[in-house]
Amino acid sequence: MSRRIRYRRLAGLGARFLTVGAISTIIEIAVFNLLFLALGWDVVAAKVVASLVALVNAYFGNREWTFRSRGKHGRTTEVALFLVTNAACTVLGAALVWVGVAVAEVLLGRAPGAIAVNVVNLASIAIVVLVRFVLYHFVVFRGQRAVRDPAPQ
Repeated sequence: MSRRIRYRRLAGLGARFLTVGAISTIIEIAVFNLLFLALGWDVVAAKVVASLVALVNAYFGNREWTFRSRGKHGRTTEVALFLVTNAACTVLGAALVWVGVAVAEVLLGRAPGAIAVNVVNLASIAIVVLVRFVLYHFVVFRGQRAVRDPAPQ
């Protein structure tokens, strides 16, 4: 397969991944702001719960659309790898928010407001998206699925 075809396939895969990710990000931001701003939750707890809520959309979108032709693992193994990958990414995202909010507090000399916290949250999402794509591509949904023969008629 030529390099150009490989890049084209990877670009299509990336575009589908980013579309699913955009929808999941909207879900995550909405839940994060509901929990943090409206309900007064701790910023890290809000981040973890928001990430887990968005995770449901991410699994089904990526499994059934983005990586529909990939994945040699059985469904149970795949779900386990997906959950482990996303647990690690959730911890990474929460750690980035915690550090980012602490840095913002030092730089501002006061507790950061909603805008600063959301900027930190968005930065954490951008970093985690890159990590997630690499892990989904090379670990969770790796390899081609076996093609099933159509049922005899």
